[in-house]
Amino acid sequence: MPSTPDTTPGREGAAAPARRVRVDPEGPVLVEGPVEIALDDGTVARSDRFMVAVCTCRRSRAYPWCDTSHRRRERAAAPPEKSEPEKPEPGKPEEGNPS
Repeated sequence: MPSTPDTTPGREGAAAPARRVRVDPEGPVLVEGPVEIALDDGTVARSDRFMVAVCTCRRSRAYPWCDTSHRRRERAAAPPEKSEPEKPEPGKPEEGNPS
């Protein structure tokens, strides 16, 4: 896909530096910072960190930043049920114990 020119007011002729973005199919979008995110309500969230995790599942308490809440929603495999040790039959000697 060809790049399109930046038409932001005040940025005529200035090429915006490219940001590297990594998409994790089971997690957040990782963006090299600093980052500003314009939210639906018109507010802007800013982070000056060198790498930012942006939540894509909307489960984060720190939305739009990822706090790994998506991990808590995964179903853990049920632990195997412990079976009781077998009891020897009456009148039959236990294995390894000659009587």
